[in-house]
Amino acid sequence: MAKSRYIYVCSQCGGESPKWNGKCPSCGAWNTLEEELSEASSAASSSRSIPDLSDSILELEDIGADMDVRYDTGIGELNRVLGGGLVKGSLVLLGGEPGIGKSTLLLQICQFLGEEHSVLYVSGEESARQLKLRADRLGVDTENLYILTATDAEAVAETISSCSPDIAVIDSVQTMSISRISSSPGSLTQVRECSNLFMHTAKKQEIPIIIVGHVNKDGAIAGPKVMEHIVDAVLYFEGERHQSYRLLRAVKNRFGSTNEIGVFEMLDKGLAEVENPSMTLLSGRPRNVSGNCVACVMEGSRPILAEVQALAAKTSYSAPRRMATGFDFNRLSILIAVLEKRLGIFMGGLDIYLNIVGGFRLDEPAADLPVAMALYSGIMDKPIDDELLSFGEIGLGGELRSVSHVSHRIREAERMGFTKVIIPRQNASSIDQKDYSIEIIPASTLKQAFGAI
Repeated sequence: MAKSRYIYVCSQCGGESPKWNGKCPSCGAWNTLEEELSEASSAASSSRSIPDLSDSILELEDIGADMDVRYDTGIGELNRVLGGGLVKGSLVLLGGEPGIGKSTLLLQICQFLGEEHSVLYVSGEESARQLKLRADRLGVDTENLYILTATDAEAVAETISSCSPDIAVIDSVQTMSISRISSSPGSLTQVRECSNLFMHTAKKQEIPIIIVGHVNKDGAIAGPKVMEHIVDAVLYFEGERHQSYRLLRAVKNRFGSTNEIGVFEMLDKGLAEVENPSMTLLSGRPRNVSGNCVACVMEGSRPILAEVQALAAKTSYSAPRRMATGFDFNRLSILIAVLEKRLGIFMGGLDIYLNIVGGFRLDEPAADLPVAMALYSGIMDKPIDDELLSFGEIGLGGELRSVSHVSHRIREAERMGFTKVIIPRQNASSIDQKDYSIEIIPASTLKQAFGAI
């Protein structure tokens, strides 16, 4: 029986299968197998002579470590996420939804980098005239920015090697293709091989390359696993297209922390840095209104204050509605169950709506207490003091558990003008009230925290 020329590759994990299945046999994902042409030349290539690399082995102490290995992008928020700047010879993947600002950000950093370095911008989606119009709108006029419109990945890699620019940008990797591979551009095989080709070019030439990746219908970069293993850093642009604020988050970074985020605001003339996100997220906060509480969460080394809003209304359905924007829905269900069981606050006849203002998302356990306080305030119609802030994790017994970086959170609350903060009692024992001008209210249980409202 002749062997099939085609195999089926999972777009999520990269696993291969000789026949199509509704469910990937490797990772269990549904409807992710895509037909690809098998590489018939792999058997022939296995018979090639294998070179001896013993002469290329280096001792660790003999390898030079140049301290100046990063390029300043000119955007502090991007430098923060990258770990201090763009590393020479690195391959960075920038992903996000269409229209969220990926190309805008790249053109803006090209303006700053072009003052001292040469930048090659390769576009497979837009013509040179379209890029010129966008550059004029953003005020990009550097003389060291060079534009190339091409989709042949091998030709682009050869051009980068021969021209040797200081920085290269590929927009986007889904439009690039290798002619010897029969599959269409954007397929799993093309994306993987093109990324691998650019990776070898970046490492060999010591040129940092930034590639743009589109997202699929599930919100992930097309071919995420096979690309994440190849590139050095994966950056995601997050945010609603209809809101002005954008978050840049590092999912993977070989040269820095993955806990840092960058905050931007989309304006008419491009993306602007938001150096004080707490003030931005709290702007326009209503006064003396029930259901509002301010939370303090840590994003990497940066404390950020965010406003939590909760609304409770009598339901008109047989089963009450529960909706959460910017907060984990399952976590909200747990907090509602704790309030009902431990404090006797019945919510079975109420619709509960929770919202985190500004499109921000609270993923840290320290956001449990402000969410519970906002729910309590909304149900009891009892406003929380506008100058009060809280943070802490809630256990199933209704107890408050300790969180990290307490001093950083309290300092941020002081800087933003808050006068009172509710924290877990375990954290209060590790700090000195005299070191702070803000009133610190320790609490062991939810009942004690609600009593301070």
